[in-house]
Amino acid sequence: MARTTSDIVISGGGVAGLTAACAFGAEGFSVVLIEPTPPITDAGAAGADLRTTAFLMPSVDVLQAAGLWARLAPFAAPLQIMRIIDAGGADPTPRLTRDFVASDISGAPFGYNLPNWLLRREMTQRITELPNIRFVQGQSCTGLTTRETDATLRLSNGEMIHARLAIAADGRASTLRAAAGIGVRTIPYAQKAIVFAVNHNAPHGDVSTEIHRTGGPFTLVPLQDQNGRPASSVVWMETAQEASRLMALPDADFQAQANIRSAGVLGQLSVITKRSAWSMMGQFAKQMSAQRLALIAEAAHVVPPIGAQGLNMSLADLAALLELARARPEELGDTAMLAAYHRKRHAEVVVRVLGIDALNRASMAQSQPLRDLRKFGLNLLHGITPLRHAAMKAGLGLR
Repeated sequence: MARTTSDIVISGGGVAGLTAACAFGAEGFSVVLIEPTPPITDAGAAGADLRTTAFLMPSVDVLQAAGLWARLAPFAAPLQIMRIIDAGGADPTPRLTRDFVASDISGAPFGYNLPNWLLRREMTQRITELPNIRFVQGQSCTGLTTRETDATLRLSNGEMIHARLAIAADGRASTLRAAAGIGVRTIPYAQKAIVFAVNHNAPHGDVSTEIHRTGGPFTLVPLQDQNGRPASSVVWMETAQEASRLMALPDADFQAQANIRSAGVLGQLSVITKRSAWSMMGQFAKQMSAQRLALIAEAAHVVPPIGAQGLNMSLADLAALLELARARPEELGDTAMLAAYHRKRHAEVVVRVLGIDALNRASMAQSQPLRDLRKFGLNLLHGITPLRHAAMKAGLGLR
């Protein structure tokens, strides 16, 4: 039976796990990264992740430390304005539009948007540059045993990996979290997100637009030009029943429905990718750590795609772990480090999950009084400058 010893073992090779491997590898730690399904790094390949990720500026700092940002920057679309449109009512005509402008609080954009398949391509290439990272693809973690000095992961091929710190980045149904006996609180939504990309007639102007209406927000996030025309990624949140109906439509009918739902804010939309649907939920782990184990990303928290919070919360987890590992590298993964990690992240995670839950429920409001209350709240938030700036900084994770 093969045995491997490493400073860190990471279960889960999604975007968060890949970033974590690059970040700790760049710090000089030896890393083993485990991923059952090799990353798909071509947008046209079957099963490619067509979602995009908007990295807010604090996350860009993590990418820079990992040696990733120089690779990603040429493909990134900046987000200078977050525009929220209330279009509640019998038709999707905008009733209220409010802009939150990055230059009001800093000289930098809110962040940058990138396709997930491209992130996987660039991150896997970065891993090949770091000889202290071993990327094990096609194997899964089948067991976890911990003791005071280390953690041992058993892989599906029988290999045993011993590490001072195990990191669970293995998703909302995390095997490592379950093995450690950490419970979760789950918030179910009868809701799905439909994801695709579009060309459009009007330039996006580096504006991310979130259109709120019954069922959930319809969000257009800037991409670099595609096919010589302005382009955006779309996250269309709807009730599960309506999302299933939309997904079953022929391409031309689906595109027509998307144009109606977009309220014409970017002119005529042309769908340029396949569409995929993802079930929505909220969830947070009751602990962020256990003996020799840290939870990050969806193993620790799950939120609907509102306000670009999901992966940015994940990289905030990673930033906290990195800070603690740098401060006491000789004590990597010990009880004091992981207790500090839990204290640093858990309360903030709970607040954000519950806050995004409230925003999502407000965006789904169907009754006229609730829609009017949503409109009033947006107007009030935007109209009071200190409150607007505080909300913008909170969304970025800034103090």
